[in-house]
Amino acid sequence: MDNKEQNQVAREESIRNKEKCHNLLVLSQKIRYVGIINNFGKTIAGQLRPGLVPLLNVEQAINEHFIEATRNQLRKAFDSTLGPTSYTLTVNEKVITLTFPLQSGGYYYVTLDNDIGKEDLAELIDSLTQKIRTF
Repeated sequence: MDNKEQNQVAREESIRNKEKCHNLLVLSQKIRYVGIINNFGKTIAGQLRPGLVPLLNVEQAINEHFIEATRNQLRKAFDSTLGPTSYTLTVNEKVITLTFPLQSGGYYYVTLDNDIGKEDLAELIDSLTQKIRTF
């Protein structure tokens, strides 16, 4: 495959990843952001809900994604004992963060408004999990 073909394949994959983020973002108005992050914390694709101002600046987001990538990698050491991680949930005062590990490596990084009720949160986690499995 030559350079031109490689670039075309990369562009098509980028478009698919952006579409996946969008398809998750539209599941609920409580979703603030959806991103696909690699094992090193680099954002592959991401989308913020229109009209929102991000809580983190660019440098903070880079650091947050690196921390989550590291946490996800460290958890894999327990897969043989505890079983693979389905998702992680972090609750902060201003935002809820979910990560969903990907079979291919990396993970989905999803932030939610913190005023979502527990029942709505459980339903949304189920919806996100089901949708991610279809990708």
